[in-house]
Amino acid sequence: MEEWKLEPAKDLGLPPTERLKSLHRESGLISSGLHITWWAMVRGYLRVWHRLSITGSEHIPTKPPFVFVANHSSHLDALVLASLLSWRIRDRVFPIAAGDVFFQSPLSSVFSAGLLNALPMWRKNCGPRALAQLRTRLVEEPCSYILFPEGTRSRDGQMTEFKPGLGMLIAGTSVPVVPCYLHGCFEAWKPDQRWPRPKRIHVRMGEPISFEGTTNTREGWEQVVAMTQERVRAITPIP
Repeated sequence: MEEWKLEPAKDLGLPPTERLKSLHRESGLISSGLHITWWAMVRGYLRVWHRLSITGSEHIPTKPPFVFVANHSSHLDALVLASLLSWRIRDRVFPIAAGDVFFQSPLSSVFSAGLLNALPMWRKNCGPRALAQLRTRLVEEPCSYILFPEGTRSRDGQMTEFKPGLGMLIAGTSVPVVPCYLHGCFEAWKPDQRWPRPKRIHVRMGEPISFEGTTNTREGWEQVVAMTQERVRAITPIP
């Protein structure tokens, strides 16, 4: 049996505003309670207002690490995917959100970090260092991410090409990638709409993919992105 060792939180000592934006942010008692309450409300909302349903729930991992990868066309996307997870692991599941949108003000930072448990990725400054920090945390903690490799919401509902950052996170690790297709989120809350509409949302989950044998090189990153994109596209949406 390994000797138990107390390790301080990696975000210990950071000013509150910096802690909210830190890639090392950890949950405390208060934030954990907020997460449980918030996600119970979100699940009720999605089931009633959007009649949320799912196909392939047997592919959802029961514990970290793993990465959900899906098409991206609405602000509802991360809410839908996170709502499918058990409350027991939700503190260790982090949607990767655009920092210039969800962390641009103290109020939006409190909402994104305190309720969504999101981690920021700054699209204008998304360098190898930030991705390396996310990769290290994913493997060593372990934790899980909800990721939209298109980088931004589709403006017409059609899936666009994936960015290479996914490969930099995953290549050469044993972390499973779960391909997902979100159907109905675009119709429910388009980028130009102020409020969501009561449209039906359906999620289709594919079999997890492993890239343990893929080299952590540019060629390997491209292989991860190409295969994952192909798997997401192959999950046929319902009519």
